[in-house]
Parts: sequence; structure tokens; C-alpha cells
Amino acid sequence: MSEKTPKSAEVRLKVPFHDLDPAQIVWHGNYLRYFDMARFALFKDAGVDLYDYFTGKRYAFPVIRTSTKHIAPLRYGDEFICRAKVLEARIKISLDFEIRLAGSGLVCTRGRGDQVAVKMPEMELQLEIPAEIRRALGFG
Repeated sequence: MSEKTPKSAEVRLKVPFHDLDPAQIVWHGNYLRYFDMARFALFKDAGVDLYDYFTGKRYAFPVIRTSTKHIAPLRYGDEFICRAKVLEARIKISLDFEIRLAGSGLVCTRGRGDQVAVKMPEMELQLEIPAEIRRALGFG
């Protein structure tokens, strides 16, 4: 079996004022939004349109698990890079995330997220990721 290299993608972002908490650091919930931005960039780069998949083929890909390890805080105006990398795309889609400062490369946050395929409107859990998505993500 000849598998391609699993996909990864990066997005470069800058912390806006409205992402801060009262301690003037990025509120913890915003890191999941940053992860999503990298995740959607990865899917787009791989040619996977999850919205089109939902409207056309009636599959949803809900996130079923996330974890985040905060190492160093992001602050107002920090420019950072969020990377998403596919770990698994057979039974579920598992992604690793890393946020690092753009200038120094300091790793601020690491995370992981899992998604599954669900057939709609039956809400029927699928026991594998559709073949064309597996292939696009490097797990053909």
C-alpha cells in the first residue's frame, strides 16, 4: 500500500484585543478557534470541503474530543503560527495542533482534536472516514 505523507497546514494570525481575558492574555477558549482556522486551512489545501460534503452527501464531521496544553500565553498583538497535522484519517480524523510565536518560534500551545463521520439526517455514526477524504488527507 503506497500512502502519501499525511497532510499539514499552517495559518499565520495576530492576537486581536477582543480575544483577551481580564489578565490581558488570550482567553483559553479562543485557542480552539485558532485550531479550527488551521484545521479548515488543512482541509481546504487537501481539497476537502466539509460544507459541500454535508450539503451534497449528507455527512457531518463533528468534533468529539479536544485537548489543549497551554505552555506560554499569547498576548495582544502577538503574531503566531498555528499548525494542524493529520495523525489519523481511517476510523476518525485525528489532528495535532501547535501554536508558536512567529518571531521566536516559542511553542505556546499544543492540542489535539478528533472528528468522526456521521450520516445525516439519521445521525448514524460511520465506522470509517469516507474513502475520498482518507485519500485526500494522506491515508488512502
